[in-house]
Amino acid sequence: MNTLSTMTYEVTGRIARITLNRPSRGNGITMDLPIELKACVERANQDQSVHVIALSGNGSGFCGGYDLVESAEALMEGGEDPRRPAGTVLDPLVQMKNHQPNSNWDPMVDYAMMSRNVKGFMSLFHSEKPVVCKVHGFCVAGGTDMALCSDLLVIADDAKIGYPPARVWGSPTTSMWVYRLGIEKAKRLLFTGDCLSGKEAVEWGLAVESAPASSLDERFECLLERIARMPVNQLVMMKLLTNQTLLNQGLNTTQMLGTILDGITRHTQEGYDFQQLAMREGFKEAVRQRDEPFGDYGMSTFKG
Repeated sequence: MNTLSTMTYEVTGRIARITLNRPSRGNGITMDLPIELKACVERANQDQSVHVIALSGNGSGFCGGYDLVESAEALMEGGEDPRRPAGTVLDPLVQMKNHQPNSNWDPMVDYAMMSRNVKGFMSLFHSEKPVVCKVHGFCVAGGTDMALCSDLLVIADDAKIGYPPARVWGSPTTSMWVYRLGIEKAKRLLFTGDCLSGKEAVEWGLAVESAPASSLDERFECLLERIARMPVNQLVMMKLLTNQTLLNQGLNTTQMLGTILDGITRHTQEGYDFQQLAMREGFKEAVRQRDEPFGDYGMSTFKG
């Protein structure tokens, strides 16, 4: 495997460990991350010694979503990049030209780019071997795609998980919220952009277990070790059996719609206004103004 730039990979005993590793950027999602994630999952599936995959993040939180600062820097720097061939949908300049206010927008250029990220995140769902995700600190926006495409979620009591971009400039591309929570609870979160705490995530059925931050690692390892005792063939069969239910409920079609809608959210008047504000005053200020009416900076739950 080529050198990883967004995560680390190691195997300890029967457990393959994928750890997001850009802590100074909140483990923000770059174009490389879904590609590397998919490669690591495939590596674990091909390793006969591995029974279960552990997904986690270094630093103060699991993942703060897409690294939009990195995206902006790529636009400014330009230059050739073999990972983003010139003239393709992966070329930042192609995406920039497709996102100019008062110009033609090709939604399929948007979809072609974002759907590749969805395929990377969904490698966790389609992995033959179970994936258990550990969330501490924050797991918001695009970061939830990885957490919810995993099979089981263990979360810190005080963590925050949710999709604040539902307020403007985003639609969850992997669209797992309804399948993980049910329709009413998914609507409650997506109609407000509110987050859940770790304890609330367990109460709502989003996570299988929460624990104080001081004992999160212990609880995570305990579950991993129990799963790792199972024969690999039994784990593969149990995952195929349970995942088939979601596929029969139309998950693939829902994700296609969610990904197309994500492109649309960035081309509404509100989406353009958010983008222009971010360019003038910085992304953090744009997020602050987005969340100011809710009084939570996209991180608190159920404010009145």
